[in-house]
Amino acid sequence: MIIVIKREATQEIIDHVIEKIKGAGLAVHISKGKERTIIGAIGDESRLASISLEALPGVESVMPIMKPYKLVSREFRKESSVIDVEGVRIGDTAFQVIAGPCSVESKESLIDCARKVKESGARILRGGAFKPRTSPYDFQGLGVEGLKLLAEAKKATGLPIISELMDPRDTEIVCEYVDIVQIGARNMQNFRLLTEVGKSGKPVLLKRGLSATIKEFLMSAEYIAAQGNTQIILCERGIRTFETATRNTLDISAVPVLKEETHLPVFIDPSHAVGRWGLVTPLARAAVAVGADGLMIEVHPDPENALCDGAQSLKPTKFARLMDEVRKVAASVGRTL
Repeated sequence: MIIVIKREATQEIIDHVIEKIKGAGLAVHISKGKERTIIGAIGDESRLASISLEALPGVESVMPIMKPYKLVSREFRKESSVIDVEGVRIGDTAFQVIAGPCSVESKESLIDCARKVKESGARILRGGAFKPRTSPYDFQGLGVEGLKLLAEAKKATGLPIISELMDPRDTEIVCEYVDIVQIGARNMQNFRLLTEVGKSGKPVLLKRGLSATIKEFLMSAEYIAAQGNTQIILCERGIRTFETATRNTLDISAVPVLKEETHLPVFIDPSHAVGRWGLVTPLARAAVAVGADGLMIEVHPDPENALCDGAQSLKPTKFARLMDEVRKVAASVGRTL
């Protein structure tokens, strides 16, 4: 349920409304917009039947939220959310790009890659320290050592870093090093993990599962938001279909659908969507045109010898050309890069 508070209401009046809702056994989430404060009452709304919320001082209107996902819905917050990560504003007018290697391999290659993607305009560095691999015999990442190398790359370049969290037991150590926690497609419905990152308070990039519907995707985001953390970036990275020409099928229509349904920023990861570096640039252009807020691109100085996903990784020179292409499209749709 949404309770819209009058513009002139004092904090004392708002606190009184919150006290009434909590007294009925519901959780309370506050969203402060430019003109209105909105209180979300989450839980069994039947418990509010005995309370005339509309009659409380300061209450402008009361509306039920029809969507099963409450806190991440446009019903709860009309304005698009903007997430500030060390000065990088995600979801604002600027189109943001996350770039870097699939996995952290060595200090030298990571820092070299970080410097080159920054020169081309990327604002956030990606790199996997813990790698979820289909085969148990494939490279699984450097673990904590990889996190330490990412921290060194951040120190050398000033780029905020994002890396994947796979296990709730690693939440504390991962959050110690990264600026954004990534939840991969395979863990989109790992609800214990989602709850833990929600409690962490760190910005989260949540990737859509291989076979997840939009509703399931947003319900997973709701798990994070329910813990009080609405700093969530949604990432479309391709879904599993009957098509075999590409690694996955990029659901480009998911972007405008998500922008209608939720106030959260939306990114596209074309690298994982197609699995072929030659198709990454055209899909990156499409991502800007369709209204995405940013991209996640895999870049490696030597893709042929990469320990993970070399076939979909761009060399730094090709990434620079991709950024030039993306800037042109961004300018045509009123966004900066």
